[in-house]
Amino acid sequence: MSTMTANRHPISALKITLIGFAALASAMGVGRFAFTPLLPLMQAHAGMSLRQGAWLAGANYVGYLVGAMLCSITVPAPRHAVRFGLVAVALLTLGMGVTDGFDAWLALRFGAGVASAYVLVGVSAWALPVLARHDRSVWSGWVFAGVGVGISLAGLVVLLAGLGGSDPAGVWLLLGLASIVVAGIAWAPMRAAGAVAASSVRQAGRLGADGWRLVLCYGTFGFGYIIPATFLPAMARDVIADPAVFGWVWPVFGATAALSTVAVALGSRRMQARRVWALGQLVMAAGVLAPVLLPGIGTLLVAAVCVGGTFMVNTMAGMQEARRIAGAHAPKLMAAMTAAFALGQLAGPIVVAMAAADGARHAAGPSLFAVALLLAGAWALRRQPD
Repeated sequence: MSTMTANRHPISALKITLIGFAALASAMGVGRFAFTPLLPLMQAHAGMSLRQGAWLAGANYVGYLVGAMLCSITVPAPRHAVRFGLVAVALLTLGMGVTDGFDAWLALRFGAGVASAYVLVGVSAWALPVLARHDRSVWSGWVFAGVGVGISLAGLVVLLAGLGGSDPAGVWLLLGLASIVVAGIAWAPMRAAGAVAASSVRQAGRLGADGWRLVLCYGTFGFGYIIPATFLPAMARDVIADPAVFGWVWPVFGATAALSTVAVALGSRRMQARRVWALGQLVMAAGVLAPVLLPGIGTLLVAAVCVGGTFMVNTMAGMQEARRIAGAHAPKLMAAMTAAFALGQLAGPIVVAMAAADGARHAAGPSLFAVALLLAGAWALRRQPD
């Protein structure tokens, strides 16, 4: 669809924000992270071990990495990436509820990771530039708040299911149906929105020493956040078996992610992105460390607040800093940072799987390693180049 054709179908900034919000809530809250609160239910009803849970999480992260790499090789039209990605997330989530084979689950979670990457790329490529043209760049915080809200709502659904004694298959089906609704809502507006033209300018030039510093720090962030982001509810279940108690950990994680994103977007003009990122790494490290030093539901809630409240903030601050130091070469730096992040988050569940027997307490060693990486990343970010 040409730009002229797209301009005959203007979409308000509010509608853009709401569609992007809902799309990220489905793609990330369900396609990426719904498995996290569902893991304790799957352990209880399907006898799944922590090792198996780690491999399922890893399959999703491999899919996300593959999807991001495919998008970087051949940039998809945003309208296609969002529409078909949301449909794929919905169908693959429904598939989790109609099969009980571990191999099938691996394939489904891999596919959901690929699809969620396409939605994230599509929403970012479509919504952010258009909001800027509407002079509503600050509303991007609300778009990305969809991630946290989706995480929180999925967590509440699982909490209610656990209290009602429902099995995980029914929860997967319910989340899949909700994702179908989101895909239906976004389908027509995204079709009329047209494609945002991708730049044909090849990104040349080296990243430079500071660019590589950002790449490595972003990789530490990926590894640091993903262990609690994958296993926090399972850790809570090991401490307190009552779903009315441990089930609140994941909704708290998502709620703080949503609130922090909006807060930073509103105050971003008064903050230095690199310092925000470094502080976020320190707060995240404290959240990862707390339940290792003092296991208990209280410290797990602290972890949910500290990690949930910084993982989207770090994402936004990292991208802002990439634009600041790289200028015209920012897309190349952002791509390298995203790849490092994807590799870091992929390594987390694999390390847990290698260390685990059948209890979430075996994530303590990998968590300490994550803390060390987060602190190293914060230290490396301390220098503010001109």
